[in-house]
Amino acid sequence: MFKKNSPVRKKAKKSNKLLTLIISSLLCSQTVAIGGSAFAQQNQNNEFSYSDLLSKIQEEQIERIEIDPETNIARVYLKDREDDNPEMVKIFNDNRDLISKIREQDIDLAVQSSGASTSAIIGGLQLALLLFLIIGLFLLIRKSASSAAGAMSFGKSKAKFQMESETGIEFKDVAGIEEAKEELQEVVTFLKTPDKFTAIGARIPRGLLLIGPPGTGKTLLAKAIAGEAEVPFFSISGSEFVEMFVGVGASRVRDLFRKAKENAPCLVFIDEIDAVGRQRGSGYGGGNDEREQTLNQLLTEMDGFEGNSGIIVIAATNRPDVLDGALLRPGRFDRQVIVDYPDLQGRLGILEVHAENKKIVPEVDLKTIAQRTPGFSGADLANLLNEAAILTARRRKEAITTEEIDLAIDRVIAGMEGTPLVDSKSKRLIAYHEVGHAVVATLTPGHDPVEKITLIPRGQARGLTWFTPDEEQGLVSRSQLFARITGLLGGRAAEEMIFGEDEVTTGASNDIERVTNLARQIVTKFGMSNLGPMALEEDAQPVFLGGDSSHNREYSQDIAYKIDLQIRAIIAQCHENAKAIITEYRPIIDSLVDMLIETETLDRTTFEKALGVKS
Repeated sequence: MFKKNSPVRKKAKKSNKLLTLIISSLLCSQTVAIGGSAFAQQNQNNEFSYSDLLSKIQEEQIERIEIDPETNIARVYLKDREDDNPEMVKIFNDNRDLISKIREQDIDLAVQSSGASTSAIIGGLQLALLLFLIIGLFLLIRKSASSAAGAMSFGKSKAKFQMESETGIEFKDVAGIEEAKEELQEVVTFLKTPDKFTAIGARIPRGLLLIGPPGTGKTLLAKAIAGEAEVPFFSISGSEFVEMFVGVGASRVRDLFRKAKENAPCLVFIDEIDAVGRQRGSGYGGGNDEREQTLNQLLTEMDGFEGNSGIIVIAATNRPDVLDGALLRPGRFDRQVIVDYPDLQGRLGILEVHAENKKIVPEVDLKTIAQRTPGFSGADLANLLNEAAILTARRRKEAITTEEIDLAIDRVIAGMEGTPLVDSKSKRLIAYHEVGHAVVATLTPGHDPVEKITLIPRGQARGLTWFTPDEEQGLVSRSQLFARITGLLGGRAAEEMIFGEDEVTTGASNDIERVTNLARQIVTKFGMSNLGPMALEEDAQPVFLGGDSSHNREYSQDIAYKIDLQIRAIIAQCHENAKAIITEYRPIIDSLVDMLIETETLDRTTFEKALGVKS
């Protein structure tokens, strides 16, 4: 049995269609061939009969007669008739008497056979049918040849090849990653003036591995290297090497490096190399699969017997922990360049680059935006200004203002703006929850200052309290971690102290989850509890990387019990501190809640003025 959409079934369908066309053509020719007899049969019922023909001959009223010996039909043209249409008469096979009478009356007689025209029509149809069959056969042969060529080219590389004039990216277009740019500048210098390095025996790195979170500019940086060096640039994704057919990925790797050697010196950029460069023989699967063969071929091309002189391989990944060790050794990826999230100055530079082609009012301070967006990547900042531009166009304004940028920041972080809550008990409870976060965090030393408080829903949150650090934070102290836990518990503490323990809601579920994780890290990773400076837990290793599916603990049951006690003690201490602040500042909290319900948003200046603190 053939499958429903198998190639054999499809060819059978095409053959059936061709047979149908041939039969239709033959039927058409047969119709033409018997057309004369059908016409003669139709004229048997004509009023002009054979006897009428004889009488008209005797009366000398006939001008001309045409006889068709194939069909035995005579066309009789009468005299003194307005139209030229002949009368059709069926005659006998032997017409000697009729012909003699025609000649006696000196009537013009012609013999015209329709067989010649019918034969010509049939011959023409047969020739057309033969031509049609030849063309169909030619198309089938051509399609088969193209399919064979496609099968032969299945293992060819899909790398995109472009010259410097088509990249259009230089180092000046990349901001926020100055350290990475300085490290990669040597590669550009080597590609431009290699004699400067080879004269003293220096060797260009074989490969550069760009490591960083998504959106930090790894791909953009690779394009900038090609643009600065003015060399051919090949780009391909790691997933394009791997196919379901064994050996195709390795063939594509060979084809890619063959093209690169023909255009050396050049750059080869492999994006998301972790798709093909994962550790070999790991986990339960392991073995000799297609991905491992592709990786082996890549290792050979980068640093094998032949070498890759003049080819620099640049790869990008955000999962360096999953890469095979053979890829990371010197001689393959000699350098690992960290492309991390930009700092304050980096974010300011990125905003300046993306603000060049946008209309922004002079009052907008890009440095303030950079301060409000810690942890944003370059892609996030570009999306931020784009969302502000879209919102400005929607409001039919001429230029982007601070208001649109503030709304864009809220949307990027928290999601779409929802419908404001009506004035009810639920809205008042959410207001106390958010004000509790803000007051407790502000009055706890070490916490980031409040940026604004809002009751406008965004995403899954019914209300939000925004905090903005005054300076870039690298290391976090113990007091800052405890302040964060206390601030997170401020919302639940406000619900308990204002409405009672029986009226607390599920609104603090995310806060409690974050508090528990942070307290566990303080005890088991940061060594900031009474258990001392011990690392008691490690990040779980995925099974496909050779990790064990069972969760083996590296401590005893007694230590586990003490860990739980320490986590509980930290959370309880911070919870008591939050409740004490809520109790002490209850009148101010009530007034802030009334203000928040009325305006739905409190900015930093209004909040600090009402609380009586200075930023």
